[in-house]
Amino acid sequence: MTADCLLALDVGNTNTVLGLHDGERWIEHWRVETHAKTTTDEVGVLYLNLFQARGISPERVKAAIVSCVVPPAVHANRRACQRYFGVEASFVGPNTPSGIEIGYLNPAEVGADRIVNAVAAHALAGGACVVVDFGTATTFDVITENAVYLGGVIAPGIGISLEALYQRAAKLPRVSISRPDKVIGTHTVESMQSGIVYGYVGLVDGIVERLIDEMDATDVQVIATGGLAGLISKDTARIDRVEPFLTLEGLRMIAERMNIGRETQEA
Repeated sequence: MTADCLLALDVGNTNTVLGLHDGERWIEHWRVETHAKTTTDEVGVLYLNLFQARGISPERVKAAIVSCVVPPAVHANRRACQRYFGVEASFVGPNTPSGIEIGYLNPAEVGADRIVNAVAAHALAGGACVVVDFGTATTFDVITENAVYLGGVIAPGIGISLEALYQRAAKLPRVSISRPDKVIGTHTVESMQSGIVYGYVGLVDGIVERLIDEMDATDVQVIATGGLAGLISKDTARIDRVEPFLTLEGLRMIAERMNIGRETQEA
């Protein structure tokens, strides 16, 4: 495989997701832990090792686009793209020509990942939609039929909620996140897992119902993404579809809109 590729990077507070798109499909994707204080060389070597493990030459990268919500990681990722892939990465922000109008009172407060998710979700839904992103925080984003990002909701994420429960309650153990077979737990671990999983199911359905009530739309599609979207969506009444790589798709769409990498492919 020798086709030129777009490298898409979604740098989140907990994980960084990388994807490589050859103009037709995602040929590879990875998920690694985000470390805010990682240096340029550490980031670059990590990315190169991921490529090497899949037998992909870094020379295939001809363009890069990044959404980053970790300010200390911006410089390291920008320089890593320059030094190890030889490309100038484009970073998504409130002024990026994404095709989505930001209706937030202060557009600069909207995280790049939420903008990117809005782009992909609106395209997939073909109209009004709500994005539920199960990340470090659980976020809800509202996009109108006319592609206006109205705002949304930010709630504590599942992982940090469970960790806080362990840290603040002396007799409660640290448990994994998994779906118990029934709501009524018959031992401590099962009870905690039930509270987290079914508690967030109720949170999602309750918030989505209120958001849709406030929207001036008759047909609203609810799209979930993030690492735990598949787990929680199994029991929700409001989530219509799960898109694990919604953010990467949004990055690709924005890159296409901005003609990022297209010059190289056409040369």
